[in-house]
Order: sequence, then C-alpha cells, then structure tokens
Amino acid sequence: MAKQSRDDPMIDTIPNSSLSVLFEEASEHMSWLEQLDITEHDYSYIEPFIQKGYADWKQEISGLLELDGGWWFVANHTGTIIDADMPIPELVAETIAATVQSLECTVRSFECFSCIAVPVLTRSNGQLFAVFGCVLDEGISADASLILAKMNAHYFRACFYKRFHSWFVLDLLSIQRQTKREEHRRSILFQVVQKLHGKIDVDSILSEVFERIAGMYPDAKVELLMSQDHVSRDPRVKSLLLHGEQEHICVRAFMEGRMLRKELQSTEGEPYIEIAVPLIGKQGVYGVFHLLLPKDQVEEIDLQLISMLADTAGTAFENAKLYEQSNLLISELRLINELTKRLNQSLRPKEVFKFATEELLSIFKAEFCCISQITKENEHFEIMSSNVPSLSKEFFPKDYGFSGLVYSTQEPIILSDYKAYGKFSSKMMEITDSRSLIAAPLIVRGEVNGVIMLSHREERFFSYENYKLLQVLASHIGLAIANASLHAEVRRMANRDMLTGLYARHYLDDTIQEFQKKDTNGSLIVVDIDQFKGINDTYGHQTGDKILKQVCSIISSTIRKTDIAARWGGEELALYLPGASMEHGLQIAEMIRLRVEQETEPKVTVSCGIAEWTRDDDRISVESLFYQADMALYKAKNNGRNQTQAG
Repeated sequence: MAKQSRDDPMIDTIPNSSLSVLFEEASEHMSWLEQLDITEHDYSYIEPFIQKGYADWKQEISGLLELDGGWWFVANHTGTIIDADMPIPELVAETIAATVQSLECTVRSFECFSCIAVPVLTRSNGQLFAVFGCVLDEGISADASLILAKMNAHYFRACFYKRFHSWFVLDLLSIQRQTKREEHRRSILFQVVQKLHGKIDVDSILSEVFERIAGMYPDAKVELLMSQDHVSRDPRVKSLLLHGEQEHICVRAFMEGRMLRKELQSTEGEPYIEIAVPLIGKQGVYGVFHLLLPKDQVEEIDLQLISMLADTAGTAFENAKLYEQSNLLISELRLINELTKRLNQSLRPKEVFKFATEELLSIFKAEFCCISQITKENEHFEIMSSNVPSLSKEFFPKDYGFSGLVYSTQEPIILSDYKAYGKFSSKMMEITDSRSLIAAPLIVRGEVNGVIMLSHREERFFSYENYKLLQVLASHIGLAIANASLHAEVRRMANRDMLTGLYARHYLDDTIQEFQKKDTNGSLIVVDIDQFKGINDTYGHQTGDKILKQVCSIISSTIRKTDIAARWGGEELALYLPGASMEHGLQIAEMIRLRVEQETEPKVTVSCGIAEWTRDDDRISVESLFYQADMALYKAKNNGRNQTQAG
C-alpha cells in the first residue's frame, strides 16, 4: 500500500460527517473494502490514523459514557504513547509493555491509581497494532472498569478502520485523477507531435505551439524570444537580446539550455510563476518560450508538459529549418554525394587529382581547371593536375597570383573580369586568355594545402551559387586528397623501419616468399653489428643509433636496386639478393664488412651469415632460409666475429 505522510492534508481535512457517508458508500459498492487490512509492514506510517481514530472516538462517545476519576490513552504497537487525556505516569509503561508482550488485557494496581491496557488487534491476522487503555484514580475498581475499557477499545478500532478506509478510497480517487491527467497529457503530446512533425513550415509550427499553450492555459501570457533573425508576422515572436541581460531568466535559460522558473507577484499582489523554457534542437538552442501563469494553475506535471512541448517544438522547428535549406541545396547535395563517392573509390593521389579536375570542368562548365598543392620541401605551389598542358608540374611561389591570395586569406574568390581587375598577374589566366575565375582553398586540418582554380574565357561566366558550391566541393576534394596521401604515407611507413629507413622485417618476409614462387634461386645475408651492446653502454644509445644508421647507409649503397635490405631486429640486418648465388652473396657480404670496418665512426665491425636457396631444395620456405643464414651468423660470431660464414 502507498504510504501517507503524517502531515497529509487528506487526513486532517476529512469532516466526520463526510467520513461516515464516504465509508457507507464504499461499503455498499466495494465489498472488497471489508477485506482490506493492515499488516506489520504498514506500521511505520499508520500513527496519524491511530491519532485521528482516537480523536474520532472521543468525539463520538462524548456525552454517552463518562469515566469519572480516570482518563484514556492510546499507544502504538511498540507501546509508545501517541495520545492521552492527561499526563501518563511512568508506571503505566510497564502495564502497556506487558500487553504488547502477552497480547492480552493487563490490569495493574499501584498505590494511587490503577491501569488497564487493552490490545488492539488487526481484524484479519490478529496482530497487535495499538494499545488502548485508561488510568483510574485510587478507589475506582479496575475490574469493574475492564468491560468499559474493552468496549471502548473495540469502538476505537472501528474508528481507526473508518479513517483508514476513507484514506484508502481517497488515495484511489487521487490516483485515478492523476492517471486521467497523465492520459490527458499523453493525448495532448501525441496530438502535438503528430501536428508539429506533419508541418514543414516554420511559422505554422510556432503558431501551433502558441495555440496549444493557449488552449491548456487560457490565462497564460506567452511569447517566443528568438536568438536569430527569424522574420515572423506573429507579434508574439520577438528578438532575444543577449547583451547586457545576462541575469534575465530567458537569457539564462538560453545559455544553460534548460527550463528555469521563479515565483513573482503581480502589481495587484497575485502570485504567479514566470517560466523560461528553451526551444532547443539537436543542433543548438534557437530561442526561449517565455510564459507567465497564475501560481494556482501550475503543478509539477504542468511544468513537465510545458518542457516536453517545447522539446517537441524545438525538434520540429529545427526539422522545418533544415527542410527549407535542403530545398535550396538538394541538387548540390546529390552532386556532392556522387562526387565524394567517386573520389573515395581511389586511394592513389594522382588518380584523385585527375578525377577531380575532370569532374569540376563538367560540373561548372568551365573551360580550364588547375589544382595545385603546397610542397613539403620548399613550400611552393606545385601544379598536380590541369587540362592546360603547359602548366603541368609547374612550380610557383606560395605568394604568387590568385593562389597566393587564396593561401594567405584562406577564403575563396570570384572574379568577373580578369582584364579589368589588374591587381594580380596569373599565368593560367594569361595562357588561356580567360576572363572569369573562381578559386577555393583545399583545407586539411585547418591549413591550406592547395588551391582549385576554374576559369572561362567569357566574362561574368560564374554565378555566386557556383562560388558557394565550389567552396563546398573543395572541402570534400581536399579530404579525399588528404586521405589518399595519408594512405600512401601509411603504406610507406608500414613497410619501413623509422630509424634506419630500411624495409621492415614483415615486408622482407613477404617479398622473399613472392620471389620463391617465381625465381629459381636467391641468397640471404644476415648482418650483425659486433658487440653492439657494449657500444651502447660505452657511448650511449644516441651514438648506437648513429652507428646503426651508418651501417645501413653502407649496405644501401653497396647492394643493387633490385636487392632488398631490411632491419631484422635490434642491430641485426638482413639483405635478400634475388637470383644471386652463394658466391655473389659472399662478395657483397665481404664488401659490406670491409666498408663498415673502414668507414664507421666510432669504429665497429660486423659479422655476416649467408644462405642460398634453389629450386632443387627439398624444402623451400622463408623460415628455412632465415634459419640457415642465422646458423651461419652464429658460426661467424663463435669464430671470432668480423667475418663472413656461409650456411
């Protein structure tokens, strides 16, 4: 059962006459009410009903039965006195405790008084939930008064249950009213959601919200303060002034993105509530609904309803705004989508540049196109793609011409007539004899990485819509170029050792495996720097890295272009010589060993192990080849280092 607080107004404000009528009606129409009872789980909140039942009992018996020379009391299930006609002597607590313990009537006599305690039990399970009794002055027979005490205890229990049943019925009615209000709220919200999301016009959405609020709260004053320049014929739509109004409730609601309220009084002294609820969508806050309502018309459920209504309106408003914008951009979005899809089909930078040039010429009906990119080495513009052959692979300073202007401002430009402009010279415009120009930056990670330039020999050929569209397309092209470049760089880095610049071991393994599928033989040289740990310990790791780089440089300059050098691990290096015999491998290994001994600083030596595979071998595999070369290296190390051994 739902708990009722001690201060619940429903308990205090039920007139006795109303209680009787309500109980009779409930008894007639709800036979199940007779079966309703309390349990020990209800004891924590029934004290108000015990107290009210005691008050009802006193009122009902007034003038009927008098107890001369004594007074009455009632205690809870633990024996704690809840109410009494007079201060109760401490010895009475023992009598009450005995009744709580035995669940039987207890009669005790003391020097100056006697006490009777009667247990009050639940009607279903016979559990004690209260103790009813009286204290008698000296000379009054307790035994004679026991029957009177029991009768009044029984009548008190009836008064308690009447109170309890009445509260239960009222609680059911309250829940029913609350449920109806919830159903009404859901109905309103459902209708609002249907209507708002069925509209695609911003003004009609706002009008619908105003009408709904006016229908629910006729006495409310409502206005919408918009944060943007939204032109509306509705006088209730106004501008939200953010400057100098930081403490205003509407400004705070807008800045914090949540509903705020405060209680005020009108000039006539009437209390009312001021509510500011943001009109918010997924993209941001667009405005604030400002409401003034009489306080007696607002409950917590109303605030929830207003908040949910504003949330629905915010989403619908945002959708309508997006719909308006999408109507203007629908063809461009389709174009962008198709272009982006095709751009991302290739991860090779050259193909992306070529495709972008062809598409831009087609989209804008331009005669000439030029896409340039900033080089990493000298920070010049390099022409990466153009349909003007004389410009291909040309280099220009990054402050040259229109590309330099776009680079410095990071903004697109549109030019109606190059010949009348006269502020910049442009090799592209002059070679092609172009008059009209649009250009946009290729921005990657916030920096200009290149420039797109489109031109035509007619003046005023490009529109402002072309200018805006190129700006959008440039961002997608820039991203596609960046992705292709990054992919190429990642592939290169994934196959290279960062310290030495040689290939990584996994690349060498894969390459040897491919060669063994098609070649008839090949040799593998494993090179190890002698006593490299001692070099690191003596000179430090920086010097160790320096020596490792020197050895790798010697290896790279000694082998053929078709040979593959890789860092095998730590100070160990590996060289694969496709189609090379063991004799050729020995020559290369010895050349490397001698050069290392002569050219490194500080001086180091290397040991080399060589292995060869041929098509006639019983087992051909990368693992077998490395094992043989490693065993040969082990032999060179054990024989005194600085030598070459064959496996």
